[in-house]
Amino acid sequence: MPNIEFLTEKRFTLSSHLIEVAIKNNLTLVEFLLLMYFEDSMDKTFDVEKICDLLHIESKDVLVAFNHLLTLNLIKLESSQDHDHKKCEVISLVPLYHTIFEKKEKQKREGEKETIFDEFQKEIGRDISPMEFEIINAWLEKGFSEELVLGALKEAVYNGVNSLRYIDKILYEWQKKGYQNMKDVEKGLANFRKEKESSVELFDYDWLEDE
Repeated sequence: MPNIEFLTEKRFTLSSHLIEVAIKNNLTLVEFLLLMYFEDSMDKTFDVEKICDLLHIESKDVLVAFNHLLTLNLIKLESSQDHDHKKCEVISLVPLYHTIFEKKEKQKREGEKETIFDEFQKEIGRDISPMEFEIINAWLEKGFSEELVLGALKEAVYNGVNSLRYIDKILYEWQKKGYQNMKDVEKGLANFRKEKESSVELFDYDWLEDE
């Protein structure tokens, strides 16, 4: 049985992300090799001669690839000091790492959206329509948290309503009250109970009637 432990190492993981970046940006082989070189090298100075000798690439090809990577905002030049305290320019891969991080965050958000869609289908007992998919997605794009959307869904279902229009009104009311999560909702309800001296439960209260 082959040893696959190396697959979980940082080097393999980062390299796989670099390949995805290369494919997305249609990088040439020289550009990809240059990006790999910058990521792997401890020396972040842009030494064209050293790169040419190591990668066996013509200097003009290295310069063209380097400029294209700058244009794509995958690398950038930053001012620094060498060992003799002289000013020099070094390669920063911060833009590349931001690109990789944003991609992972987007994938995470997409996974959360799928969870929300699954939960909606389970609660309303049927598949959601394309239009309903867009409405739910719009709530998330507007900044409503997954927790708050699901809370509004449960509120609607408890009241015997599975209409997304009803859920939208609940979210609108919660937004007007400044609620960011279900703790805010519970706190608001507690204040309402105190003011009205009521003993209603969380989902017994019709938010749309509270003005």
